[in-house]
Amino acid sequence: MTAVHRHTPVTEALNALIQKMTQQTDLTPEPWALHLLGFITPLLVIAGNLLGGAYTAMGVVFVWFVGPVLDIFMGESRNPRPARESGSPFKVLLWMHGLMHFLVLASFFRFAYLEASLSLWLLTAVLSTGLSAAASAIVTAHEMGHKKPKSFGYKLARLIMFSVNYSHFTTEHNHNHHKWVATEQDPASAREEEGLWLFWARTIPGQFASSVRVNTRKGRPGLRNPSYQWLAAQLAVLLYMFFLPHGHIMAIGWLGLSGIAILTLEYVNYIRHWGLRRGREDRQTEMHSWNTEARWSRWSLLELTRHSGHHLRASTPFWQLRPHPAAPELPGGYYACWWPCLIPPIWKRWAGKRILANTLREQTSN
Repeated sequence: MTAVHRHTPVTEALNALIQKMTQQTDLTPEPWALHLLGFITPLLVIAGNLLGGAYTAMGVVFVWFVGPVLDIFMGESRNPRPARESGSPFKVLLWMHGLMHFLVLASFFRFAYLEASLSLWLLTAVLSTGLSAAASAIVTAHEMGHKKPKSFGYKLARLIMFSVNYSHFTTEHNHNHHKWVATEQDPASAREEEGLWLFWARTIPGQFASSVRVNTRKGRPGLRNPSYQWLAAQLAVLLYMFFLPHGHIMAIGWLGLSGIAILTLEYVNYIRHWGLRRGREDRQTEMHSWNTEARWSRWSLLELTRHSGHHLRASTPFWQLRPHPAAPELPGGYYACWWPCLIPPIWKRWAGKRILANTLREQTSN
């Protein structure tokens, strides 16, 4: 795993090329067009679902295998650039990601209908479509879910989360996670002794239960609770699918891709707060979120990796998030951390020593 930090002539040359492409002067913002890289995944998935057969694996191959390589060889941004004053191109990018997600879903349901059986290629289409939902659509829903509840952006966020059977996420994320991150009151913050698989088993039902409690405190208990209502709506759509031609294939596929999207989302939650803890009464700081300046993760995931800045002020749009040099730093980008994270002993050996270093820095700063 130390290969992430190894400097070779190839990586040095690539870093020099990237620096030349992105730094005309030290005072100019990065080109906004770099974030167009995030569209590669959904476009590959749409093309794969339309072409069928082995092409349906393009998305999963790109995210799970090409993505980690890009994270490693594209390196990290060492000199933060100033934020752009105008957010117009980034707002367009968000809406493009959100709307493209429904084209991805449409291409999947078309493929599932034509496939009409539980096959290997249906499995690869499920994996690819679910990963696209996580890397493109849920990133958008996370950003827009912090807008005002009656805004179109907020409504799009709720619709996206409904489309992957995780409708309660926005409520839990906004009203519980952001308040109690890095404490025992937050089911989305992973404990140090907790591997990814155990975290998945705890956090997914834990976040649903947390959303129920949030809505109950807001005066909507029992059947009036939106968490139960959204769940009932999801089950109704699922049941309706079974009455359509080849509907059982589409329904199974929808559940499968939703599962992949949810597991990927919660993997990201895992690495963003793993092992970082504060007392219930302690103030939240930049030290309670893991960050990375890995270029591929930054550009393709709309700055999702600058997580400390997001937690310090959730209303800050992604294009204005800034790095926090003192904050905990992941050993790799979000894509590069995926495979080590699946094997908890490897992950803890690779990243665990950084928890101690982070604790010492936090104590020193206090």
